[in-house]
Amino acid sequence: MEPPSADRPDPDAAPSHPGPPPGSEPAERTPHEAIAALRSEVAKVVVGQDGSLAGLVTALLVRGHILLEGVPGVAKTLMVKTLAAALDLDFSRVQFTPDLMPADVTGQMVLKPDDASFEFRAGPIFTNLFLADEINRTPPKTQSALLEAMEERQVSVEGTSYELADPHIVIATQNPVEYEGTYPLPEAQLDRFLMKLLVGYPSEEQEVEVLVRHHRGLDPHDVRAAGVRPVATAADLLAARQEVARVTVEPPVMAYVVALARATRNQPSVQLGVSPRGAAALMTSAKAWAWLSGRPFVTADEVKAVARPVLRHRIMVRPELELEGSTADGILDAVLAAVPAPR
Repeated sequence: MEPPSADRPDPDAAPSHPGPPPGSEPAERTPHEAIAALRSEVAKVVVGQDGSLAGLVTALLVRGHILLEGVPGVAKTLMVKTLAAALDLDFSRVQFTPDLMPADVTGQMVLKPDDASFEFRAGPIFTNLFLADEINRTPPKTQSALLEAMEERQVSVEGTSYELADPHIVIATQNPVEYEGTYPLPEAQLDRFLMKLLVGYPSEEQEVEVLVRHHRGLDPHDVRAAGVRPVATAADLLAARQEVARVTVEPPVMAYVVALARATRNQPSVQLGVSPRGAAALMTSAKAWAWLSGRPFVTADEVKAVARPVLRHRIMVRPELELEGSTADGILDAVLAAVPAPR
């Protein structure tokens, strides 16, 4: 699917990858070819969800974290697990529950019986791809345990800091239809996520394909048995990151990004607009999107394409207007239509 046009931005559309098709892998692959092979490998198990997968790849390219929102059963966990297998990265999943403690995520000091000393036992956060399943079902105390890991990429226990692996991203999921017994993420935590991706139902044809694959014996709990193999490495990802960092952003495009962020703060229906951190996230995401599209520079099209997933969770709609149907996406659509884009 081609990148969205300027007049119809689509944050769920996945940009195409230049280069030869996956499968004909030369001895020396370019980072573009490695990422193309990665997305093709995930498609062996995951049907559809191209936009969400593109968002996850974008996060990996700019060291960002992802919040996945969708009803149960739309392949959120499967997509992350398959991505980790195709990248040959370590993956851990924690089901967040009301009784989960911070030490269950970060790790804790344990007593060594042989010499009565203490040693640090690392928690599941010490991995490459960490899936916090139903993150809004655990109390704020445990949610906040992720803040240092997400921002500083380290964990501090008993005054000692322990660095996390690189790459390391947190991918959290939440259910948009169940609110009883949940703890909404505070704004400070939401702002740490690069994107909030809405994972919807597949199309009718895609859903039929899902059933066909299950009928043929697909086991979503064993992606290796489904034929998923490592087709890219952490070194490929590092090389891609270096290329993304070299994507240029001209001053008019930077000014456009700032104008969009500032416009959200001036909307009468908005209680809290996009922060400077959000503007920076929009620019870096647009750079990755441009690189995925094969461009060495960012245009307004790339900014528009990623604006909704990058900014929707950073906008707080006034409660009384939210009850009347106002949404962050609707506000962003109005802002994108009102703020003139550079040519």
